[in-house]
Parts: sequence; C-alpha cells; structure tokens
Amino acid sequence: MTVASSATGQRDDAGGRVAPSGWLGWVSTTDHKRIGLLTVGTSLLYMLVIGVFALLMRAQLTQPQEHFLSPHLYDQLFTIHGSGMIYLVMTPFALGMGIYLVPLQIGAPALAIPRLTLLGYWIYALGGLTMLAGFATPEGAHASGWFSYPPLADSQYSPGAGSDLWIAGVFLAVTGSIVMGWAVLWTVLRRRTRGMTMLRLPVFCWSMVASCLMVIGAFPALLAALVLLAAGRTDPSVFASNTWTIGYQHIFWFYGHPVVYVMFFPYLAAVAEVLAVFSGRRFFGYKGTALSLLLFAALSMSVWGHHMFATGQAANDYYSLTSIALLVPAGIEYFGMLGTILGGRLRLRTPMLFALAFIPQFLIGGLTGIMVGTPVIDYHVTDSYFIVAHLHYVLFAGSAFGLFAAVYYWFPKVTGTLLEERTGRLHFWLLVIGTNLTFLPMFALGYLGMPRRVATYASFDGFGLLNLLSSIGAAFLAAAMLVFVVNLLGTLRRVSRGRAAPAGDNPWQAHTLEWATPSPPPRLNFPADRPLPPVTSFAPLLDLREREARQASAATRGSDT
Repeated sequence: MTVASSATGQRDDAGGRVAPSGWLGWVSTTDHKRIGLLTVGTSLLYMLVIGVFALLMRAQLTQPQEHFLSPHLYDQLFTIHGSGMIYLVMTPFALGMGIYLVPLQIGAPALAIPRLTLLGYWIYALGGLTMLAGFATPEGAHASGWFSYPPLADSQYSPGAGSDLWIAGVFLAVTGSIVMGWAVLWTVLRRRTRGMTMLRLPVFCWSMVASCLMVIGAFPALLAALVLLAAGRTDPSVFASNTWTIGYQHIFWFYGHPVVYVMFFPYLAAVAEVLAVFSGRRFFGYKGTALSLLLFAALSMSVWGHHMFATGQAANDYYSLTSIALLVPAGIEYFGMLGTILGGRLRLRTPMLFALAFIPQFLIGGLTGIMVGTPVIDYHVTDSYFIVAHLHYVLFAGSAFGLFAAVYYWFPKVTGTLLEERTGRLHFWLLVIGTNLTFLPMFALGYLGMPRRVATYASFDGFGLLNLLSSIGAAFLAAAMLVFVVNLLGTLRRVSRGRAAPAGDNPWQAHTLEWATPSPPPRLNFPADRPLPPVTSFAPLLDLREREARQASAATRGSDT
C-alpha cells in the first residue's frame, strides 16, 4: 500500500476518504498512530498537572505543623493526585502505547476499530477535564481519596458538586479506557500479518493482550461501584447498612488490584524489549514470560481482598495465599529480564539506563506488596506511609521508569530523530536520586506510625527529618521532569523546523516489525515497496540479520575455497 499526500489531507490507495489536514485532521483521525499519540500526549499533560499537586503536598509536609495548605485543600490535592495518576495517566499511557505500537508490531496496516477507538480517547479526555473541574466549584474538588469509601464519600460528609463531577469524570475516563482496551485486543486477535502466530507475538504485544483482558474483565466493576456510590449520594439510606458499605469495597477492589497490573505489564514489556535490544540478545524465556503474563492476569482477579484485611470482612487465609502465589509469575518475568542481560553486550544508552533501573526499584515495590499481602504485617502498616511508599515504588520507581524507557526507545520511530542523549542521562540521574530520596524514607515513616492522608503532624512525633528528606527528593523529581520536558519540546521543535538529525529507520538495531518500516511510519504503516521480512519468531528483524550474516559467512567461505 502507498500513501498519497495532497494539500487537503491524505488518501490511502484503497480509496479511503481524504483526511483533513491541520488540527482538524488530528481530532478526527482514524490513523491508529495519531490516536495513540493523542492518548499518550494527553496523559503526559495530565501527569504534569497532577505532579504539581504532589509538589504542593510535599511542601505542606516539609515541616511539622506547617500551614502552607489548608486541610481541606490538601485533601482535594491528594484525592485528585491519586485518582489522576491511576485513571488519567498510567493506565491511558499504557493503552496509548498499545494503540500506536501493536498494529506495527503485528504487521497490520491499521487498527481494527479506529473510529470507536477515537471515541474512547475523547471520552477519556473529557473524563479527565470533568474530574479537574471540581476545583472550580464552591466546595472544591472531591476529597475522599481515590477509592472514595462510603460513608465518607456520601453526600453528608462530602457535599457539593465537586464529588459528583469526580464520579462522572472517573466513569467517563474508565469507559474510554475499556473502549481503547477492547480495540487493542481485537486488533491482536484479528489483524496479525502472515506468519505472526500468537506464539510469535512480541513480548510487548503479549503484555497488551494480558492488560486488555484485565481491562475488559475488571474495569466494568469500577463502573458498577461508581453507580452504587452515586446512588448512595442521592439516597443516603443505601449505605445505612454495613452490607453495602463493605460491598462497595469488594466491588471497587475487584477493579483496584487488576488495574495495578494494567499499569505494570506494558511498562515491564517495554523494559523487556529494551533489555533485549541493548544487550544484543534474543529475550530470554519468551514462552515462560508470555505464560506468566496470562497467569498474572488470571490471579489478579483473586487477590482483591488483601486490601480489606483491616475490615475483618475478608477471608484472610485465602487472599494471603493468592497474593503470595503472585510470586511465581513475577519470578518468571524477573528471571527472563536477568537472563537477557547476563552475558549480553550491553549498550548503556538512555533507554537502557531506565530499563536497568526499573529492575531493582520495581523489585522493592513487588516485595513490599507481598509483605502487605500478609495479614499480620498489613495490620501494622495499613493506612500508613508504608503503603504510600509501596504504591509509589510500584507505579513510579517501577512503571514510570518503564514509561521513560519506552519514550526514549520509541521516540525515533515516532519522529524520525533521537532525543538528546546527554540531556536524557541528566533526566535519568535526577530521577533516580529523586525517586529514592522521596520514597525510601516513607517506609520508615510508615513503620514509625505516620498515617497517610494527613495534612500535618506534631513536632514531637519525630517525623520531621524523614519528611524533609522526602520533600528534598520531590524537588529532584521536579527538576528531572523539567529536564525531560525541555528535551522533549526542544527536540520536537527541531523536528518541526526540519533541523533534527535523522535517526534512520532502525537506529537501535531492534528486533520487532515496527522497525521494518520508515520512521515515522506512513499512513498505512508498511509501503508496498518495502515488503515485510518473513515472520519466523517473536524477533523477525533479528532473525533476518542472523540469516544475512550466515549467508555472508557462507559466501565468504565459498570464495576462499
């Protein structure tokens, strides 16, 4: 297929409609690459806004008995920060990567249901704006935490339109995510190129299969919980009984634990791709990793109750057992990553630095997750800063490092040029320092008894020094993000002005099919004059280079004889 350009837009040679140019072409596009970029770009914008909320909270907690923020404003900020990072940033960014990359990696010219996917994006984007609109209401934004347990979240204790806007915004954002997840899964099942069997899917595609299965299976539970919460705000008698109050928690956490893995699998897989490419090796334990992702997804539906140990309404032995069982697939994935880099010829470019840092940092988050999945430990640390540290080592020290590994790795595919290397390394080191300086002290704070979701603390509690260290770390994180934004915008500006050095179609010598097409890819991904290489494994470009090397070696031996 070829792509023809015109003054008014683009038309594919199959006779499709002419796409509008300019901003109208972007907002109405059916090109999966543009939809993916819209989703990724929107989630990054939300990340910057919501990251500012975290800085404001750390400023409030720097010293004991600080009055930088009012308690009510602090409650609004931690609620929207937690909600936004989960509903608006990490989950949609992962789905946006899938929308952009999956058709390219499986050799498909397009997404299976592009118009519905675009609708999903707009529903998600509107949901985020609706959530943030709560700050403009007289009572302020929602302030009952990202899980919003009743009765705290009902109309008596959380009055005002801000809470109603939060419910509507989350409902919209999650609905958009379900639509986008279904589109990615359907594309994998129906649009694979010749030779691309399921056991030849790249690791990233397997991560999206597992993630989308959880999106479709678990995310509707959150919609049901939100409907129940809205009903309770309309009729307070709904939560007069403890049955529905605890029932809400069961329904919510049936969503709340699988979403952790939706925010983990795609970033883990991006790290796996980077490790393999920059080690010069095929990914180790491919089939075991694919199976472990599916096993992880299945087990994720059975562990939600470990969030409810302190309620006395969960089967502790069962949920503790299923939580510890997660060590099996997690161990397979970690051995796959370690087996890939051991003995490899490592190239320490910026994507590889982020990928290597992901491994030990996420391990801290994973192991502390097993700890809080044990009732006797959970009783001591529940609702303390230990939980805050654990969650951030999963989603920031882990998944966010995978996110940045993906950005630096696939940026030349999207734009045709590389992000600046020295600036990327500065971003990396600032992020490593900031992440560990911010979140490691929180484990100690939680162990010492500092509760989460408090706007201040007394000087005699002994929390001052550790909170000061965390706030200094947050300043490093802010500097790291500023460096990243400067690098990103500066490179995009050079690209728009035609002054960026071309990176080539495959600057990393990568293994998967998205690198077999020009960078950036054309409208229908794979032009007719550049046929795809035969797909004989999950690393077809590596197979091609190995065949060419063998043929060259055989030709050399033949000429010598």
